[in-house]
Amino acid sequence: MKKIYHLSNCNTCQKIIKEINPSAETILQDIKVENIDATTLDWLKSKVGSYEALFSKRAIKYRSLGLNEMKLTEEDYRKYLLEEYTFLKRPFMINGEEVFIGNAKKDVEAAVKSFKA
Repeated sequence: MKKIYHLSNCNTCQKIIKEINPSAETILQDIKVENIDATTLDWLKSKVGSYEALFSKRAIKYRSLGLNEMKLTEEDYRKYLLEEYTFLKRPFMINGEEVFIGNAKKDVEAAVKSFKA
């Protein structure tokens, strides 16, 4: 399965998708329209090691909800990721068993290479 979780109104996500140039078989999921489901989130956690690794601490709601002042557990991270799409690092790219998270240059380059293979 090839799937990219993104925000359609995010310029960075759109730039990365353009760079990847996904094939027609790649599913593009706008997380604002349809947030990630629990099964997929749990699978991703098994790939990256923790829910915290999937969590964006740059989200505006992270500070506005006071989460930056709390000691969050893995259960907390999971709960917030399922409740609010803005907490998911993006874009989030899956190519078979490979997972690429975020917009760091090395991650984007690895995703582009993987999706073109």
